[in-house]
Amino acid sequence: MVNELSRRRFAGATGAVAGAVVLGSVGTAGPASAAAASAPTGEWQGDRSANGWPVLAEATEYDIEGSGQSVRLADGDASVLLLHVARRFHYEIDQLRRGDVQGHRPSGEGRLQVRQRYESNYLSGTAIAIRPDAYPVGAKGGLYPQELVIVRDILTELDGAVRWGGDFGTPKEAHFEIALRSGHPKLKGVARKIRGWNNSPGEGAGSIDAFDTKRRAKARAFSRRAG
Repeated sequence: MVNELSRRRFAGATGAVAGAVVLGSVGTAGPASAAAASAPTGEWQGDRSANGWPVLAEATEYDIEGSGQSVRLADGDASVLLLHVARRFHYEIDQLRRGDVQGHRPSGEGRLQVRQRYESNYLSGTAIAIRPDAYPVGAKGGLYPQELVIVRDILTELDGAVRWGGDFGTPKEAHFEIALRSGHPKLKGVARKIRGWNNSPGEGAGSIDAFDTKRRAKARAFSRRAG
């Protein structure tokens, strides 16, 4: 049911958003309401992204299981967590298609234009944007309630190791980023858990019921703690 709702929405929303971007302002994406982004466009000058990870000249291309798509990410724990997010989106919200997922963006020529500090995390390969044209910077409310339940469930099982752009002051609901420094014990622990699921058929992405009563209660409690 969620997939069918998502397909109907994207068919109508993407064209409207694309038109708004061409005009240089953020419009309305489906049910989303838009707010002007507060930070000016510019090039990121630091050698580390906003979340403290080193900017990479290049990054490894990883397959997103079950989708036929791929994304470039920092190696190690960061890729494990972000690939898990992408897989769950694919299995539980809507099928990922060509160009739907953006990851690492190289510095140098054609440097990424950062509208918000958190977008610098693409430079370090520690963030992904899933359908950024449908969920642009400044637009909020682009997810249906069923889809939001799944996003909250993902954030809960990742235990604060990943942040969602929909919770930011200037939102970007396409955006998911690593919230902890490289080597942080919690980051390593969550990545170890997901690796265990990946090596055990019938566990992890593709086998989760985000609408289970206990999972929903846990997600609500986590959201309250996280503020």
